[in-house]
Amino acid sequence: MKIAYFINQYPKVSHSFIRREILAVERQGFTVQRIALRGWKEPLPDPEDQRERERTQYVLRGGPWPILAATAATLLRSPLRFFSALRLSMRMGHRSYRPRIYHLISLLEACRVLQWTRAFGALHVHAHFGTNSAEVAMLVSALGGPPFSFTVHGPEEFQLPMGLEHKVHRSRFAVAISSFGRSQLLLCCPHQEWDRIKIVHCGLEPDYFAGPWTEAPHPQRLVCVGRLCDAKGQLLLIEAIARLRARGHRVELVLAGDGPLRPELERLIRQHRLEQCVRITGWIHSHAVREEVLAARALVLPSFAEGLPVVIMEAMALRRPVLSTYIAGIPELVVPGETGWLFPAGAMDELIACIERCLALPPADLKTMGDAAHRRVMARHNIDIEAQKLGALFQGVESTASSLSPCTC
Repeated sequence: MKIAYFINQYPKVSHSFIRREILAVERQGFTVQRIALRGWKEPLPDPEDQRERERTQYVLRGGPWPILAATAATLLRSPLRFFSALRLSMRMGHRSYRPRIYHLISLLEACRVLQWTRAFGALHVHAHFGTNSAEVAMLVSALGGPPFSFTVHGPEEFQLPMGLEHKVHRSRFAVAISSFGRSQLLLCCPHQEWDRIKIVHCGLEPDYFAGPWTEAPHPQRLVCVGRLCDAKGQLLLIEAIARLRARGHRVELVLAGDGPLRPELERLIRQHRLEQCVRITGWIHSHAVREEVLAARALVLPSFAEGLPVVIMEAMALRRPVLSTYIAGIPELVVPGETGWLFPAGAMDELIACIERCLALPPADLKTMGDAAHRRVMARHNIDIEAQKLGALFQGVESTASSLSPCTC
């Protein structure tokens, strides 16, 4: 079965989970076409991402003329479908957080994607994120292309009006990465469509679970992995480290990642004179992230808004406990006192208390917690198991399509 994956930007440093899923779906026997709007110019430290870029078709590459030509061809070939899709795109602009012109642009982009999926012979299109990528996939289907599905991650899709109810209604199925995510989709859909909303977790390759517990070479170090942005709570974490140092703790912190908040974080680090104990790595490839996690006692992620961070899965697979917040899908994976610690988002005193408990834990107890974390994530987030679930959904789409009579089509 040939399927197409459509993503707004692919590959991307912070979206390695999409690459893992695509490769695992291919191991299930599917042939996957990769299509993205953009992403052919961004720096990619990971060689696997570099290889994926060579396999991806980019809608916006080549400027506007190929898109306009595809639009004209689609209009001439199927004018009724085109104007029906045009009405749908204008409806999506109603009460959207984006002006209607953006939804019209999505229709033009869909015309080019339609040409590519037809040439490839795709029987289904799967989009990642419920944002404009899901809208383009929906419009491809409305133009006469294959049926579509999409995966919602959060938190952005749940915070802004994106017409998720229309996308779920027109999809063959919609995927959430956690029970919390599914609940947010249930909120915006009528009860009769709830069975259409499935859970497929993000996952890790089997070799990520290999290896025994090892004691951290830097036992006073914590690592925080992720984009440097307001939602991740790194400013709060810097303040917590400053207070812990003032209390006499020899705690260190590595911020593995980059992003728009970096200048403000660097200013705060200088303000508290933490240059010797807090380090920002910038974007690093996946193997370097793995080494940073293994070098630290635990992962700390004081996020204000999340879906279910893949880095939590990675840290637990590497037998490191996790300190994070009681939000979104995180409590579905992190069990307080068993695989890590949870604290209320934005709560400075509780964050500090959790870090102190982590720093005081002897190596034997850290090993017990790390082993429990490893077992839990291995049972819930093996990418090949999750790809089997997704593959079964794709096969269901194929079976439905093959059972339709020509007149029904």
